[in-house]
Amino acid sequence: MSALTVVILILYFVVDNFVVQRRAWLPECTPVYIQYFVKFFIIGITVLVVAVPEGLPLAVTISLAYSVKKMMKDNNLVRHLDACETMGNATAICSDKTGTLTMNRMTVVQAYVGNTHYRQIPSPDVFPPKVLDLIVNGISINSAYTSKILPPEKEGGLPRQVGNKTECALLGFVTDLKQDYQAVRNEIPEETLFKVYTFNSVRKSMSTVIRKPEGGFRMFSKGASEIMLRKCNRILDKEGETIPFKSEDRDDMVRNVIEPMASEGLRTICIAYRDFDDTEPMWDNENEILTELTCIMVVGIEDPVRPEVPDAIRKCKRAGITVRMVTGDNVNTARAIATKCGILTPGDNLLCLEGKEFNRLIRNEKGAVEQEKLDKVWPKLRVLARSSPTDKHTLVKGIIDSTVGEQRQVVAVTGDGTNDGPALKKADVGFAMGIAGTDVAKEASDIILTDDNFTSIVKAVMWGRNVYDSISKFLQFQLTVNVVAVIVAFTGACITQDSPLKAVQMLWVNLIMDTFASLALATEPPTDSLLRRHPYGRNKPLISRTMMKNILGHAVYQLTVVFVLVFAGEQLFDIDSGRKAPLHAPPSQHYTIVFNTFVLMQLFNEINCRKIHGEKNVFAGIYHNAIFCSVVLGTFFCQIVIVEFGGKPFSCTSLTLEQWLWCLFIGIGELLWGQVISAIPTESLKFLKEVGHGADEEEITKDAEGMEEIDLAEMELRRGQILWFRGLHRIQTQIKVVRVLHNFHKPRNELSIHQFMTQPEYNADNESPQTFQDDQEGDPESAPKALFGEVGPCGIVVCNPDTYCLTGLPCSPAPWLSAPSIGSPCTGGVEQYG
Repeated sequence: MSALTVVILILYFVVDNFVVQRRAWLPECTPVYIQYFVKFFIIGITVLVVAVPEGLPLAVTISLAYSVKKMMKDNNLVRHLDACETMGNATAICSDKTGTLTMNRMTVVQAYVGNTHYRQIPSPDVFPPKVLDLIVNGISINSAYTSKILPPEKEGGLPRQVGNKTECALLGFVTDLKQDYQAVRNEIPEETLFKVYTFNSVRKSMSTVIRKPEGGFRMFSKGASEIMLRKCNRILDKEGETIPFKSEDRDDMVRNVIEPMASEGLRTICIAYRDFDDTEPMWDNENEILTELTCIMVVGIEDPVRPEVPDAIRKCKRAGITVRMVTGDNVNTARAIATKCGILTPGDNLLCLEGKEFNRLIRNEKGAVEQEKLDKVWPKLRVLARSSPTDKHTLVKGIIDSTVGEQRQVVAVTGDGTNDGPALKKADVGFAMGIAGTDVAKEASDIILTDDNFTSIVKAVMWGRNVYDSISKFLQFQLTVNVVAVIVAFTGACITQDSPLKAVQMLWVNLIMDTFASLALATEPPTDSLLRRHPYGRNKPLISRTMMKNILGHAVYQLTVVFVLVFAGEQLFDIDSGRKAPLHAPPSQHYTIVFNTFVLMQLFNEINCRKIHGEKNVFAGIYHNAIFCSVVLGTFFCQIVIVEFGGKPFSCTSLTLEQWLWCLFIGIGELLWGQVISAIPTESLKFLKEVGHGADEEEITKDAEGMEEIDLAEMELRRGQILWFRGLHRIQTQIKVVRVLHNFHKPRNELSIHQFMTQPEYNADNESPQTFQDDQEGDPESAPKALFGEVGPCGIVVCNPDTYCLTGLPCSPAPWLSAPSIGSPCTGGVEQYG
């Protein structure tokens, strides 16, 4: 477009002067022609600078950086910048239960000891001393010594739980029985423990072996109740004596004790022991060791649901996001918690599976996962209980690789353990727990939740969608300015051989629509309305049909106004025309009104661009964005200064109050026109199309080849370098344009533009300067001569000893030409035009 503009301007000038008017190329006219060609080149460069939306990378960077900073206040520590925007398109969230959906403050609320189910914490007097001793030792010794119950920080507060929360709940149970677990640990220090089988996701239990004072060994075990009971063959009765524990007894206990506890959302833990009095066994053979246990008790541990979680999950459902719970708890416990959270609702035909059943449904005879089988399970799956980290990774991978549905699922996953690393890496966005998470999980994640709260994930979704919308708002504004400015510059240059918007004015408009608009529109805070729509999807065009309607609609209004002012503005305002002004003509009120009106229309259209979905109220929440208000008001103040005091550098002259009011009225018309556009149904405009789309799957696969070997930090560094180089190139281009303009308008014998305006060269023949007003009063017929001079052989305005400018200063010739004679071409400064 810029090259075409230059070519058309040159051809128009050459054809008009040398073909139509049949003027000859005179050597003395060559400097004048060169100045015209330079002017055409500057106009072309200006069109190029305005036509390229180079502010888009800046808007993306500002929006992401601003969002990342604000997300820190919402307890989201973003490690990878692109995860912020990706989270806005999340369609599925696979969340842990403990600590994320629940408060992670566990308390024993029920117990089953000696064939008695206690609905509340019993008094220690109801237990025989032998049973009480086994309970205290089984909990105090068979727990990590780093797990402790500390006094509350504030008087009247709850005791602090340090370490594993389940073990803290058991230690709290010991404290409720008025026993001291620390005394037991002091008696049996950690270094005297003979053997420890630590908890892992496979065995679902923890066991500790100690030497008995009378000889032999005793092993205490605790773990998931349904798993531990299968390893027990004896149980303590009311008197503390061991009695046989058969499979029928186990089934009755599961049906009458464990399932009722689980249905109330309690985590059930079984505590057992085994004595080795005869010979020392092979401790490495776990299958032989962890059998023939004696059940001491079963406890029900409550982990209350966070009060804000049900509302957050309702927001996710309304936003088109499916929440799935992946936990290691009992299926009944998981179902009860999921119901309290709102993940499961009565009457829904949804699945709640255990890890074993899940694997049975998705694997073939050889044990390999089949995507077709998985595609039949995951759409209805909402709870995966008794799952391992491998099950979580299989589920996440299956959802991402699935082709069910129109678009690929965007999956977010939470994790806190070391084994959650693969699932966090595989997910589109991985959330690690900042409090309970391990370092491995944090390194594998994209975002760290500093409060381990599910509501922080919902806030991340809001910020992600807000980033996308902020970029769309900026695009809508910038493309409108691009379309109007380019058409005005191109059309005006071709018709009048001069752009109605001068080069420096264009650069000011470019600054408005790049830097200032990026700050204003890319820093909009998120609102709850972002969660009232479904995700856009990975391949949604960046410019929607509604945005295209707004861009074209506002462009029509602005182009109509600008062209009316350009070609009829002098009649409307009763001023001199600024069209087809001679070279180096001083600023005119005509084109100053055009420039001022154009900028004010952009300012008010910036308010319209705050809404991109056809909303009527464009002022909603505007006072919550101090940056936007500051940018708009600051730009308006700068525009007043430029128009009133910019002068020659900005090709502006001061306007009257009436002219200012008309410019402001036309600018406010943008808001009214925006209401008209929003009232037009987008569906009725069949010719509108969406612009911009995501990469196809083949392109993604092709681009992704070999990307796994590139370090993520290196990728971030490359992206940062590209943004810096683009910004630097943009600044260098604009500086070059300004320098060309400065050198072109500045005579060689003048020190500055200001000195040029205040110290003009006087003709030696004129002893006293004569003003234009004096000329007009003395001889009315001389006014046109003084105003325009005479036409020389080049067809250009020429110098005349009696020619003066509107400022009352005589014409001064170009310093690189010899002193002109009557009839020679005018090549001087601003004084040549009246």
